[in-house]
Amino acid sequence: MSAPGTTTVAVGQLVHDVRRDRVGVVQAQQGGRWFVRPQGGGREWEATAGELEFVTAEEALRLRVAEANARSRGERP
Repeated sequence: MSAPGTTTVAVGQLVHDVRRDRVGVVQAQQGGRWFVRPQGGGREWEATAGELEFVTAEEALRLRVAEANARSRGERP
């Protein structure tokens, strides 16, 4: 993975939000805030470009499995 905030974020890009430890697709940008939604759909959240890093499909799968495991343990909603 690239270092957070080192590459320009673009709409449609698959990213890892390092602050929230979530994977999503960039939906839009407005005033320095980026709107990200989980790849399979779901509730959108806001992030700054510095909180986002690009991921490959393989990295995204690993991160989504980690998210699912954390939810199953009750560690996140």
